Amino acid sequence: MAPEDIKAWKAATRKELIARRMAVSDADRKAWNAAITQLLIDGFPQLTGMTIGLYWPYQGEFDPRFAVHHFRDLGATAALPEVVRKAEPLRFRAWWPGVAMTTGVYDIPVPDGTDVVTPQALIMPPVGFDAAGYRLGYGGGFYDRTLASIQPRPLTIGVAYELSRLDTIHPQDFDLPMDYVVTERGIFPTQTPSAT
Repeated sequence: MAPEDIKAWKAATRKELIARRMAVSDADRKAWNAAITQLLIDGFPQLTGMTIGLYWPYQGEFDPRFAVHHFRDLGATAALPEVVRKAEPLRFRAWWPGVAMTTGVYDIPVPDGTDVVTPQALIMPPVGFDAAGYRLGYGGGFYDRTLASIQPRPLTIGVAYELSRLDTIHPQDFDLPMDYVVTERGIFPTQTPSAT
């Protein structure tokens, strides 16, 4: 597939998957969120004591805050992403429930002036994903730039509903795979996890 065709395919697929995710019933969303939360807690005990980058749920995404609350209770530090500038890596600011927030890009809340931290693990929200761990994001490239900029590379855990699974996202040279994908059906290591 030519690069311009891949770009068009990604734009159309992104729109379709977001619409599909937004159409999920409240009952299914609640059940799937509970399943993914429990899988994260049971499957990734190493997150205890780590600095975990998470995200504020947007457009029907899985809500990672309940799982991260568990890890925070056991000593983890949580951090939310902040868009600094277009075409630059994300910056992560320490977050905890009740901290002062400000409005960031897409009206997504960001901690207001808390410490900038470097995540050792990232819980990431793909719009779509494939078995190799490649993610279809929102098109800004922020997570790929962020992963490329952090050394050592954080453990990367994509969290999504099965309805977001694709045969391939047609990865390009700049696309970096996630180590794991967690859906309501289980934990799926990618072909070459970089961390455990």
